[in-house]
Amino acid sequence: MKNPYEILGISPNATNEEVRAAYRNLAKKYHPDNYVDSPVADLAEEKMKDINWAYDEILKIRANQQSGNSQNTNTSSGFSTSSTPFYAKIRAMINGGDFNGAEAMLNDVKKDERNAEWYFLKGCVLTRRGYYFDAIKFIDKACSMDMGNSEYQMMRDNLRSQSQYYGNQPHGNAGGCNMCDVCSTLICLDCLCGNGC
Repeated sequence: MKNPYEILGISPNATNEEVRAAYRNLAKKYHPDNYVDSPVADLAEEKMKDINWAYDEILKIRANQQSGNSQNTNTSSGFSTSSTPFYAKIRAMINGGDFNGAEAMLNDVKKDERNAEWYFLKGCVLTRRGYYFDAIKFIDKACSMDMGNSEYQMMRDNLRSQSQYYGNQPHGNAGGCNMCDVCSTLICLDCLCGNGC
């Protein structure tokens, strides 16, 4: 079995910030847009899949450790990677890029039955569509409903830092930001929801 820490080139003792930094650096390096019309495009795409898997796996491991759950993530613990088959299906749809289908399923849930995972997944859909400020509201709600869930907290913290970044940047073609930076940021946000959604 692959070791997610080895894939990201970090120690299991790395801080969450070191994990994120390693992920961002590798995502920037191996992003498929860097290899368009290149003979190694397929290799870069495979590497990116491994990087995304590794990051997601580390998030799962740490969330399980933080919630004190030593069982598999399909249990009903504070970490709700796939607390029900219904939400697992929505996570799979998000990972597969079917945002309309995922959102339709989420919208079919009655308001009084919407739990923390519902709000988290709604935030994931909005994030994947690029609606970061709206996504933060849903992720904040998920965090307030399930305060011990590190998956939700990491997503919230990353969204907040990214929204501050975008909110403070000048518009237009000002220096300091290029398409690679934007793509890397989006990949990082996508991965937060990534295979764990």
